[in-house]
Amino acid sequence: MKNIHVSTTINGDPTEFICNPDESLLDVLRNRLGLTGAKEGCGTGDCGACSVTVNGRLVCSCLVLGVEAEAAEVETIEGMANGEKLHPLQQHFIDGAALQCGVCTPGILVAAKALLEKNPNPTDTEVRYWLAGNLCRCTGYDKIIKAVQSAAAEMRGA
Repeated sequence: MKNIHVSTTINGDPTEFICNPDESLLDVLRNRLGLTGAKEGCGTGDCGACSVTVNGRLVCSCLVLGVEAEAAEVETIEGMANGEKLHPLQQHFIDGAALQCGVCTPGILVAAKALLEKNPNPTDTEVRYWLAGNLCRCTGYDKIIKAVQSAAAEMRGA
């Protein structure tokens, strides 16, 4: 199998890598680029632990091929903070104790950010619906919903 050269943008930075045609974007991010925030929870797109955005669309990176990132804009959890300053979602997750083991947290944060970019004032039901593809086995979701809502309020200036 011949390796393929890919030119893309990851977290705002032009990036190039070489990968196998059948290699997932998740494996490229973790094993070739050292971006280990996205986690492999299931490998079948059912848990959301590997969530990233590609051209603004929320995807499970275990279901996307690395070669599909050609000329795309990819955003990962590593791109959420601005240097040492955490994104409001990250800060509210910490402040609200909305995380425990941390396996699901990066995917939930990326998904929540994608939601707030589309809908800056979601209802609790809309947050729950949007995050339904992200499974957490530790927290029970209530603190996650509260953290997303408090971050949304801060981001709206409420």
